[in-house]
Amino acid sequence: MPAQNSTSATVSVFASPTSWIESNALSQCRQVAALEGMIHVAAMPDLHPGKGAPIGAAMLSTVLYPFLVGSDIGCGIAVFPFRLKKAVPSRLAGRFPDLDVPVDLSDEVWSFVDSDVPGGHLEGLGTVGRGNHFVELARIGTVFSPEHASRLGLDAGDLVLIVHSGSRGLGERILRAHTEVHGAGPAADPAAYLAAHDSAVRWGSLNRRLMAARVALALGAEPESPIVDECHNFVAVDDGTYLHRKGVARGDGNDVLIAGTRGTPSYLVAGHAGADANHSVAHGAGRKMSRADALRRGKAKHTVEELRTTPMGSVVVCGDRQLLFEEAPTAYKRIEQVIADLTDHNLATPIATTTPVVTYKTADRGPRKRGR
Repeated sequence: MPAQNSTSATVSVFASPTSWIESNALSQCRQVAALEGMIHVAAMPDLHPGKGAPIGAAMLSTVLYPFLVGSDIGCGIAVFPFRLKKAVPSRLAGRFPDLDVPVDLSDEVWSFVDSDVPGGHLEGLGTVGRGNHFVELARIGTVFSPEHASRLGLDAGDLVLIVHSGSRGLGERILRAHTEVHGAGPAADPAAYLAAHDSAVRWGSLNRRLMAARVALALGAEPESPIVDECHNFVAVDDGTYLHRKGVARGDGNDVLIAGTRGTPSYLVAGHAGADANHSVAHGAGRKMSRADALRRGKAKHTVEELRTTPMGSVVVCGDRQLLFEEAPTAYKRIEQVIADLTDHNLATPIATTTPVVTYKTADRGPRKRGR
């Protein structure tokens, strides 16, 4: 580990006393606070342990630490308007394109995005990846702020497409180039790291737009531009400081989609977090079980078929049985508590909920119609 401060930075946890946060995650926050140059660590209510650094924390420092951002640089959540006459979950599930297969350069989806490929990196472009990444057709549910929702062009009952993914192998390659030489230490050449980092952030945004276009064309909708596209794994530079965000989104006057689970609503919120929260808000419900625990407990509690449908009437497209258990709704914290904590701490105001219709995790390899 890098050298430590003689005195640790401050740590603030924006969660109520009744919100469950794993002790290992809090320990990781304190370890980060002791790093050289660290100023303030702001932990969100979805905080949980990560590989060497907490997930769900915004960490402000005068020193740039690539390992605090992690390998999935540019990961984020985008929300796209989606206009269909009918949305029958069972029918639409079979029409989702295979988002495990990269988009071809000759594909018509390119006519719906206005961007060059950052760094010319084509590997994995247009794919969703594994873990907690997903593409979800959802419906606007409860509208808490009709005026704000209207400014976004949304009303109760409208469909939206939510895309959660990042830079795929690109970000991992950037982090590995650093850690193979410097481990968890600071960036030896911050400018060089930031140039590669910024390219991965742009790549992640392009990746989300390409997937949204692929799904729209496969389901018979017109591809549209996102109304929200917020990254939650990145570093922001301001006046000689580095704000490392790992599993948190910008919360300073922008709208954020905070993901629930496959069987619960997600929340579109207006962020207005201040300096005490490092101008950040949560990005999701946050895990309460490790993947190993979720797999073990899930197999004892659920069948595969139970996890492919939800009590909300939605359908989950996932050909990976292990991933179904690892990503079961019970493996996550209650999204309602996360939102309540953000609201109570005056970090965000709910705009509307979204309820799942079809959630895509990875292609179902059984007999089904293949899309673009």
